[in-house]
Amino acid sequence: MSITQIGRAASLATLLLVPCWYVAAQAPNPPVQPGAQPVRPRNGGFVPGQKRPPEDPAKVARGKTLFEINCRGCHGADLRGGDLGGPNLLRSQVALSDQNGEQIIPIIHGSREKMGMPAIGLNDEDAHAVVAYIHSVLATIGVQGKPPDEGRPAPNPLVGNAAEGKAYFAVHCASCHSANGDLQGIANRFSDPKKLQDTWVAGGDPWRDTKPGENDPRAVKVSISLPSGEKLDGTLVRIDDFLVTVQLADGTQRTISRTDTHPQVTLHDPMQQHRELLSQLNDKDMHDVTAYLATLK
Repeated sequence: MSITQIGRAASLATLLLVPCWYVAAQAPNPPVQPGAQPVRPRNGGFVPGQKRPPEDPAKVARGKTLFEINCRGCHGADLRGGDLGGPNLLRSQVALSDQNGEQIIPIIHGSREKMGMPAIGLNDEDAHAVVAYIHSVLATIGVQGKPPDEGRPAPNPLVGNAAEGKAYFAVHCASCHSANGDLQGIANRFSDPKKLQDTWVAGGDPWRDTKPGENDPRAVKVSISLPSGEKLDGTLVRIDDFLVTVQLADGTQRTISRTDTHPQVTLHDPMQQHRELLSQLNDKDMHDVTAYLATLK
């Protein structure tokens, strides 16, 4: 890279070093473009997430080339900052607020020379192309990694075999749950199959939230036998190699020191079978059981 290019890249690095409050106070509100739906904060400026009209692909491609030549050394190929230490353009209030180059282009042309940002030798057309490229990258924020929509209906999550799910349920679940007992009408309470599947896999029992004052049926119970002969029964608060804490029936808590042999601690975890099942459950069994539970209306 030549000295001139390094100087330009270093100068461009100052483009977004000005604090956001200064930018918001100094820059005029940009005009709203047709089809855009900007969201205005209380200070009157624009914020991330605004919508801009789609950029011309040819203009974006040309702008990317110009960016590679003039800006990449400082701002990086992905606009997150380059080897010369330039700021992240994806978090820049200038770049995020700009609608059609009205904030970025004057700076490229030298509007901040007194602030250490000399002009970069790009004409208006080239500068607009660079702005279009920056906008095109900003437009991907929040959507990368999401599946394409294309207006198609969401897939049906009920892909399992209900009969095979019933057979699996009889072997692995029926010792604790019953289609005519706690699971009766479960498909009506969870009409969304995805929520139904998430709930039973997570061990919702009896498929409802515990109300204040109620005992949580999923809580781990503990029995502690002390060397003195005293016995403590209650709900486990915590346990490790050194201490065990139990909440007693009156709401008070006791913490007891532990060694290898004392006190004797016995745990009853009603969710233990669910936890063990998670290591054995495969996709087919999960989908089959969900399909079966969806029939319990």
